Amino acid sequence: MKKRLPLNNIYAWIPSIVLMIFIFFMSSRQNITVTHEFTTDFIIFKSLHVLEYALLTLLYFHALRKTTHVSYKTGITYAVFMALSYGIFDEVHQTFVPSRSGVPRDVFIDLIGISLMGLILRKYKLFFNKLLSST
Repeated sequence: MKKRLPLNNIYAWIPSIVLMIFIFFMSSRQNITVTHEFTTDFIIFKSLHVLEYALLTLLYFHALRKTTHVSYKTGITYAVFMALSYGIFDEVHQTFVPSRSGVPRDVFIDLIGISLMGLILRKYKLFFNKLLSST
């Protein structure tokens, strides 16, 4: 007989899945423009990359800690690897969207957010352990 996953395990992954869908949707849009100034567009969109992937790393970490028995440090490593993998997937996906292009620079920008969150998680281990145990 198959063992069923507890609903709590499924619920723990929903926020990261929702964010992944949002990122995929935004990557599927053609030629998004905020202003006509390159510098303003660049700063706005690349800042969003950093924030999105920092949040995705945190959500992966939370789900991993809730649903697996990995250590805190290993959870960070897995979350960083998963977020980076999704960032690479996102850039490859953009190569198939008309008027978009996947560029390695964006993966490095994603990696800034991923790395920052990894460092924050390491530095504030006590805070995040307390936060995770209360949810």
